[in-house]
Amino acid sequence: MLISRSLTSLVLGCSLPFGVLALGGCDRQADPSAQGATTAATAPATAAAQPGKGPDHTNAGTPLPNLSFTDPTGRELALESLAGRPVLINLWATWCAPCVKELPTLEALAGSGAVRVVTVSQDSGDPAKVAAFLKDKGLKRLQPWLDPNNDLAFHYNGGTLPMTVLYDSEGKEVWRFTGENDWSSPETRALLAEAG
Repeated sequence: MLISRSLTSLVLGCSLPFGVLALGGCDRQADPSAQGATTAATAPATAAAQPGKGPDHTNAGTPLPNLSFTDPTGRELALESLAGRPVLINLWATWCAPCVKELPTLEALAGSGAVRVVTVSQDSGDPAKVAAFLKDKGLKRLQPWLDPNNDLAFHYNGGTLPMTVLYDSEGKEVWRFTGENDWSSPETRALLAEAG
C-alpha cells in the first residue's frame, strides 16, 4: 500500500521533501521544466476529466487551521481570519512543475472574485525568491505567503504538491484537491459552488 500511495504521489504532482521524495517526484535542485511536468497530452488537467480523481470530501466541516504565515516583508496572515467568505488555499513550490503550471489559472481565479485565493509556498531558504518568482511570472494577484517549515502540509497530512483546499464562508473545509488542476475551467466553477 505504501508503494501504491507513493506511485500515486509521483503521478499527481510533486512529492514534498518529507514524504515520498526518496522514490522520485520533483527534484528541488532541478530546473522545473525538467521535472516531468504533466502535459495535456499525457494527463487531463481538470477534475472532471480525471476519472476517480478530484475533490476529497473526507475532512469536510473541519475548521480553518490555527496557523499563521508571513510574506517576505514580514506581513502576517492568520488563516482563521479568512472566515467570512469562501477561500481557496493552495500549497505550492517554485521547484514543483505542476504547481508552476497551474499558477496562471489560480491568478485568473483570484481576479474573478469568485473566491479568495491564498497561495502558500512550501519553499525553504531565501524568502525573497518566492516573491521574485511570482513577479517574474507576471502573477500580481497571488501573494507570496511563506511556509518554510511545511506546517500547513503537515496539518493536511499531504505529501504531494500542489494541494488545494476549499473553505466555505464559515471557515469550514469543503474539499481537498491533490494534484494539478485548471482553476479557470467550467468544471472548477462547479466545484467552487460547493462552498455556497
